[in-house]
Amino acid sequence: MNSSSDLNQSVVFTSDHNDNPSFIGIIPARYASSRFPGKPLADIGGKPMIQHVYEQASKALDVVVVATDDQRIFDAVEFFGGKAVMTSDQHRSGTDRCFEALVNMQHSFDVVINIQGDEPFVKPEHIHALKTCFQTAETQIATLVKPFAQDDDFELLFNANTPKVVLSNRQEALYFSRSVIPYYRNAPHTAWLQNHTYYKHIGMYAYRSDVLKQLTELPPSSLELAESLEQLRWLENGFRIKVSIVDFETIAVDTPDDLQRARDYYAKNHS
Repeated sequence: MNSSSDLNQSVVFTSDHNDNPSFIGIIPARYASSRFPGKPLADIGGKPMIQHVYEQASKALDVVVVATDDQRIFDAVEFFGGKAVMTSDQHRSGTDRCFEALVNMQHSFDVVINIQGDEPFVKPEHIHALKTCFQTAETQIATLVKPFAQDDDFELLFNANTPKVVLSNRQEALYFSRSVIPYYRNAPHTAWLQNHTYYKHIGMYAYRSDVLKQLTELPPSSLELAESLEQLRWLENGFRIKVSIVDFETIAVDTPDDLQRARDYYAKNHS
């Protein structure tokens, strides 16, 4: 099976950014997971989780495809009538898997939206927010953030599993960190949320196809390795990340306990 680096050398992507770009949603889905093997096939309300993601994404996109490295996931997607492509099991990230899936498609697309395969209730509004970022031809990459609420427990702000983002006046990302940024000097920690607007990163990305190709060619960077945040590699290499601010987030399933919460949410909202 070809790796993304092999594919990079055989495919040419143009850098012409038109005002009415075409979009494809790609859902990377691995079977192997140290915390939750087989997660994409976990049942929620009689459907595998990957089907929930696919159906939600299809409400906002005409073309959606699951990019997987496992025949069981491929077969499940085909069974419910979705589109799936097989990709290498050697990819370092969902970004690399998205690029291989894009190369394997029969048609070209201007923008790829990378949709998390473990968020069964992904909001179509989130996808539309990303699409809006590409009404400007200069947008290279886009992502989402949600403001922390002033009455949030400050422990949520200090949670290292929740990356924070600081924005420029152009509403582009300046930096992502697992630490709290900025450090608010003139108030105690417990009052930071009342004195400054902090942003939580929501890990959905969209990329111009030619930019996506370039991203897969970059080696890991020092900031990325320090924080274990892939997007820092892009910033270190001079790429610009447009940010759309949304006021709601989704439910991510990382563990079996998360799965039970997702099942409870589904049962409550689909009874």
